[in-house]
Amino acid sequence: AYQGGDAHGGAELALSAYLNGFEPLEPVLASRDNALMQRVELAMGGLREAISQGRSAAEVRRHAASVGSLMDEAEAVLAPRRASNVSSFIGAFTVLLREGLEALLLVIAMIAFLRKADRREVIRYVHGGWIAALVAGFATWWAATSLIEISGASRELTEGFGALLAAVVLVSVGIWMHGKAQADEWQRYIKAKLTHALSRRSAWFLAALAFVVVYREVFETILFFTAMSGRGSNAGVVAGGAAGMILLSGIAWAMLRYSRTLPIATFFGWSSALIAVLAVVLAGKGVAALQEAGALDIKLLSAVPRIEWLGLFPTAQVVAAQLLVLAVLGLGFWYNRRARNAPR
Repeated sequence: AYQGGDAHGGAELALSAYLNGFEPLEPVLASRDNALMQRVELAMGGLREAISQGRSAAEVRRHAASVGSLMDEAEAVLAPRRASNVSSFIGAFTVLLREGLEALLLVIAMIAFLRKADRREVIRYVHGGWIAALVAGFATWWAATSLIEISGASRELTEGFGALLAAVVLVSVGIWMHGKAQADEWQRYIKAKLTHALSRRSAWFLAALAFVVVYREVFETILFFTAMSGRGSNAGVVAGGAAGMILLSGIAWAMLRYSRTLPIATFFGWSSALIAVLAVVLAGKGVAALQEAGALDIKLLSAVPRIEWLGLFPTAQVVAAQLLVLAVLGLGFWYNRRARNAPR
C-alpha cells in the first residue's frame, strides 16, 4: 500500500497488524521469550515510524522484512509443543503481579491515609470503588467475548486515557501529601480543613479514583489470562494466578500493618514518594498505550532502555511525558519546602 502511494492506508495496515495480529499474543510470547516480544514490538514501532515520516519505500520494505523475520521466530516460540506448565505459571504470575501491584499500592495508600485521619467511614467508598472496578472489568470482558467485539485500538485508548487521568490526579495528591509531611502541618490541617476536605463529594472522588486505576488493570489482566489459557497449560495459568493473588494479599496485609506504626510525618513522606513514582509510571504507560492505539506518533530512541515496570518505553513521547511529570512534582515539592521554611 505504501509503495503504491497510499501512505495513510499503509499506516492503518501497519497499526492493525500490531493491534489485531500481534498484541493478543503478547502475554504468551512474553512468558516464553520476553526479549523476543520486546524486539517484535520495537520493530513494529520502527515500521510505523518509517511510514509516518514518509521515508523511502525501500527503507519501509526493510523494516517490514525485519518484522517478518521476527514473526517467524515468534511463530516457532508460540508452537504448541513449546507450551509447558512452568512457562504458563510464570506468565500468569508475572502478569498478575505487574498489573495488580500498581492498583494495590494506590488503594492501600488511600485506606492507610483514611485510617491515619480517623475517617474510617470513608473507607467504604474506596472499597466500593475497587470492587465495582472488578465487577466492571469482568462484565466488559464478558461483553467483549460474548456480545460485541472490542478492537485493539479501543482497548489501548481506554488504558491510555485511564492511565493519564490517574497520573494527573496522583501528581496533585502527591504534592499535597508532601506538603503535609510534618506533624505540625498535619495537625493544623486536621483542625482547619479535614471535615470539609473529606466530605461526601471527596469520598466519591476517592471511589472514582480507585475505580479508574483498578479497572484498567483488571480488564488488561483478564485479556492476558484469556490469551494465555488458549495457548498454554490451563493448570499452569490457574496456579500462577493463585500464587500472584497470594503474594498481592501478603503485600497488602504488610502495608496496612506497617502503616499503622509509622509516625504521621514519616507516613506522609513515604506515601508522597510512592504516589509520585506511580504518577511517573502511569504517565509513561498512558502515552505508550496511546501510541500503540495510533493516537500519538512514534519517535524511537535507541539509547533508551525498555523498563516496563517503570513505565519507561524507548520513545521520545514517553520520555517527554515522564520528564514533564517529574518536573511538575519537583516544582511542587520545592514549593512545599519553601513554604514550610518561611516564617509564619
